[in-house]
Amino acid sequence: MRKRTLVSVLFLFSLLFLLPDQGRKLHANAEDSSDEVTDPPKVEEKIGGHGGLSTDSDVVHRESESMSKKTLRSSAEKFEFQAEVSRLMDIIINSLYSNKDIFLRELISNASDALDKIRFLALTDKDVLGEGDTAKLEIQIKLDKAKKILSIRDRGIGMTKEDLIKNLGTIAKSGTSAFVEKMQSSGDLNLIGQFGVGFYSAYLVADYIEVISKHNDDNQYVWESKADGKFAVSEDTWNEPLGRGTEIRLHLRDEAGEYLEESKLKDLVKRYSEFINFPISLWASKEIETEVPVEEDESNDEETETTSTEEEKEEDAEDEDGEKKQKTKKVKETVYEWELLNDVKAIWLRSPKEVTEEEYTKFYHSLSKDFTDEKPMAWSHFNAEGDVEFKAVLYVPPKAPHDLYESYYNSNKANLKLYVRRVFISDEFDELLPKYLSFLKGLVDSDTLPLNVSREMLQQHSSLKTIKKKLIRKALDMIRKLAEEDPDEIHDDDKKDVEKSGETDEKKGQYTKFWNEFGKSIKLGIIEDAANRNRLAKLLRFETTKSDGKLTSLDQYIKRMKNGQKDVFYITGSSKEQLEKSPFLERLIKKGYEVIFFTDPVDEYLMQYLMDYEDKKFQNVSKEGLKVGKDSKAKELKEAFKELTKWWKGNLASENVDDVKISNRLADTPCVVVTSKFGWSANMERIMQSQTLSDANKQAYMRGKRVLEINPRHPIIKELKDRVASDPEDESVKETAQLMYQTALIESGFILNDPKDFAARIYNSVKSSLSISPDAVADEEVEAAEEPETTEATETKSDDLAGGLNIEAEPVEQQEENTKDEL
Repeated sequence: MRKRTLVSVLFLFSLLFLLPDQGRKLHANAEDSSDEVTDPPKVEEKIGGHGGLSTDSDVVHRESESMSKKTLRSSAEKFEFQAEVSRLMDIIINSLYSNKDIFLRELISNASDALDKIRFLALTDKDVLGEGDTAKLEIQIKLDKAKKILSIRDRGIGMTKEDLIKNLGTIAKSGTSAFVEKMQSSGDLNLIGQFGVGFYSAYLVADYIEVISKHNDDNQYVWESKADGKFAVSEDTWNEPLGRGTEIRLHLRDEAGEYLEESKLKDLVKRYSEFINFPISLWASKEIETEVPVEEDESNDEETETTSTEEEKEEDAEDEDGEKKQKTKKVKETVYEWELLNDVKAIWLRSPKEVTEEEYTKFYHSLSKDFTDEKPMAWSHFNAEGDVEFKAVLYVPPKAPHDLYESYYNSNKANLKLYVRRVFISDEFDELLPKYLSFLKGLVDSDTLPLNVSREMLQQHSSLKTIKKKLIRKALDMIRKLAEEDPDEIHDDDKKDVEKSGETDEKKGQYTKFWNEFGKSIKLGIIEDAANRNRLAKLLRFETTKSDGKLTSLDQYIKRMKNGQKDVFYITGSSKEQLEKSPFLERLIKKGYEVIFFTDPVDEYLMQYLMDYEDKKFQNVSKEGLKVGKDSKAKELKEAFKELTKWWKGNLASENVDDVKISNRLADTPCVVVTSKFGWSANMERIMQSQTLSDANKQAYMRGKRVLEINPRHPIIKELKDRVASDPEDESVKETAQLMYQTALIESGFILNDPKDFAARIYNSVKSSLSISPDAVADEEVEAAEEPETTEATETKSDDLAGGLNIEAEPVEQQEENTKDEL
């Protein structure tokens, strides 16, 4: 036992003796291999009020060394940017766009989206948030003036390696091409966020970017690029562990030094990101006063010196025990701490009376990512109470999105953000508003809907229908109010009252602007929403024969209707200019009737659903059934022209003409072709024929029956009547009748089935007017005989050929004789 103890003691002494020497050797080896790259230990300690970006000095030193190189790491996996992304980055990097401030709002907006996603996942799985600082949903901004680095970090959902490659480089978002085209046409970068490519705006101020990201399902990776057409992704073994989330490091250009100033960053966050729903903090400097003890020698010097750079305060008080306290002084020190930049309460949680117009405008810009100078046209902020309680803010944007009506029925676009008890659920929830109101932007915060349920279950929730119904009513009321407050929309009788009330010019023309941007949506609403059809019809605007180029409403039209007029008259076509010259309007205008112009292709579909308004029926003046007062001579004219109409109908049997009638709508035109009341109009036929996948066989069923209406007061018709009465078999009269029908088809807006036949009839008519024989034909072209080449030219060619072949050239005559002998 003693031997074992002795051996153990000797072994311990030897270890103690060898350790210092080994330590010196390790230190020497470390100095010798200082240039070798080693993986530094990861630092997980964090300081600061929010437990934000690590400020450990060793970590900062290691990070700054790697970042100062501004080169892609050799060990990283290299990739090429997708072509459209490279094109976009070239435009941004070489842009002369003066407002470079937008980069910060775009990066903060992306960070907010990432935080929304992780918070939504946490509704059903709380473990995804993690513990400690990782569970804090916040955005942190930090800057390094010495290295010219600006960092934006969030604790959002993070990105896997595949996400980094997909989202930041190789596969362009759907909006990339659209934004590139928009940028090249307008040169405005302000809308970049609306196209889903806001990240690339960072290259306005940075020439090298690192994106460090950690997703719960993957390791931590670094994405880096110098915007030279390439980027690299590598596993992160040198930066501090993020826990979860993303940190973007911008290596700023020399000319972007202003973004290293705290005051500049504070101003940008307040201007653009004030209403982000997560705390945004800046690692900011702050001067504080602290009391420090005064040394005895320093205290004696102060008694003799009268000037001092610091404020001092000496205290000579005694404590309870009678002991004198040490003398102290106050000095200013600079400290750093996390400063919260967005402490504004969410607008929708406040009373509408407390929110200013400027705050509503700022919130719209933040919500829609539209940072142009234009204000929203209108907004509605309301609280719904009752069985279903929710708060909502709705906006009418100043302009329609570029792709509003592209794939209208196939897309699931929604511009409303859905919150449940202040928790963001989704911005792709298209069940809150119908498609025709999808241009509205805003948010809904419900206290009734359940939190942790799937989207499919939420769509079937009983409260959702009630919310949708109330939102539609409020949205239509907001649009109606926009029209009522527009001075241009007010009736002439009420204009004096408006002038007395001091109506400002700010709202003048607002509804006309709204109609030009979103009028088609109102028309689509009339087609789709039967329950609100009458409300939507009040919002319709159009030009008429009496509106002098201004828009008018159905209410204004009805107010101007003539006594005894039972129908609302309208006509459809491709343009107002074309419709103004239409023969269908001749008698209506002469009698003082007002006719509505519908020039949008969707108007044809609209009028199939809008059958009446305020007990007034709609009548297309190019169709059968038009009633324009009473004609005392109608029966006499019908009887007088009975023989002509019967003859003409028989002559047009091959043209599928249903009938020939006396017209009550013509004044100066001899004849027109109208369609049956429930068939397609000429304009609708043209629209359907232009469809890419149109089927001519199916269209035949919907094509309206054609009726030729003649003007009994026109001299051509009178002469034709006499000619038919004298000789109904006269071929020239038949030819004239056929030509007049085809001309009427064209003037009425139809497309001729056989343009060649029509052209031939026109040429025959021209011959007749010029007294040229109908059998006369164009002279045949006399083909000129080809002249043989001259003998001299032939001899020259023969000489040239012979010279080239080194043979003696034969005379031409001899060559011809030789050829005959051979034959």
